[in-house]
Amino acid sequence: MKTYFPNLFFLALVATLLSGCSNLASQNAGSGEQFRPPTLSTATVDEEVMRKWSRSCALCHITGEAGAPVVGDTAEWQRRLQQGEEAIISNVVTGFNSMPPLGYCMACEISDFRAMIAYMAGLNQ
Repeated sequence: MKTYFPNLFFLALVATLLSGCSNLASQNAGSGEQFRPPTLSTATVDEEVMRKWSRSCALCHITGEAGAPVVGDTAEWQRRLQQGEEAIISNVVTGFNSMPPLGYCMACEISDFRAMIAYMAGLNQ
């Protein structure tokens, strides 16, 4: 009897989690809208994103440390944005030149990075 309890508990936990996913899918299906992840042009910078930015990205992107593009240098950001959004996000996630993977922001989500990039590039003013 004791060996079945952990398995039963695990199955109940998985079923509960999956039922939450199906509820979300049915809500989206009923609204007639498809889920669209934020893009650089739709990303919003809120207080939490700015807090994360100031603890991580600001270290290099305010002064241009190690060649990092500076906040508000629209010409430099436009040059980088020509690579495409996915290339920029990939560079952030995997690291690029002197920037470490995730840019020192271990608590950031991809949507946070999109909002931070949009902020630094001046796209969501």
